[in-house]
Amino acid sequence: MRRRARELAMRALFAHTQGGVDLEEALRHALEEMGGEDDPYGDPLDEEGVAFARRLLFGYKAHQEEVDRVLKETVEGWDFGQMSKTDLTVLRLAAYEMLHEPTPFAPLIEVAVKIAKRYGGEHSGAFVNGVLGRLFRRIQEGEVKAAPKED
Repeated sequence: MRRRARELAMRALFAHTQGGVDLEEALRHALEEMGGEDDPYGDPLDEEGVAFARRLLFGYKAHQEEVDRVLKETVEGWDFGQMSKTDLTVLRLAAYEMLHEPTPFAPLIEVAVKIAKRYGGEHSGAFVNGVLGRLFRRIQEGEVKAAPKED
């Protein structure tokens, strides 16, 4: 359920940032698309899943400046203009979740990599994994503060 919720959030944030679509409208549209005929992973999301996606989206928007700053400091050799917009969207949501949600790091990173592979290019999974791994190390070393994690 959380993987699908993260996909929903990614699709909505992508439409919002790349298409200039209002965030609520982007969420509504992405939710309509998910589970439709064009979606081979047609599992519907329940209310809890939609609420989690909404929390990620609006949480990122509330902390956008901080999350983007941390990502810029973490990514080596790339700036946001050079990155795939899909990869950047996945990274923004995963970084928000790493910094502000109680989700344990390992499953969060694993799902972000899967989403990047599904929606991104040939090297998206490895790229996202590398950036989030670097962010994880920065958190472990105390360079970046993160919310306490669930066991």
